[in-house]
Amino acid sequence: MIFAMGRLLLILFVVLTIVYVCLSLYSRQTRRRKLERAWEEDGMTGDKEQWVRQGLEEYDGSVRRKLILGVYVVPVILIAVIFYMTNFA
Repeated sequence: MIFAMGRLLLILFVVLTIVYVCLSLYSRQTRRRKLERAWEEDGMTGDKEQWVRQGLEEYDGSVRRKLILGVYVVPVILIAVIFYMTNFA
């Protein structure tokens, strides 16, 4: 029982890490595209790469970036609730 649960948690951690990395990269790339599009639409002048880099640094500290960590939290809570309900309720 303990080994099965440990194996499940290990596999879950690996899968969730892959999902987290993919989701994080996708979200960051989407933010980069939005910043580049805003630069072009506003007709800004100066160093575009520096402006985009600053925008991405702000994004790194944003709440949206931290919400992606829910990829780890939500499935673990659901598994814990299901485990409790099937064994103790």
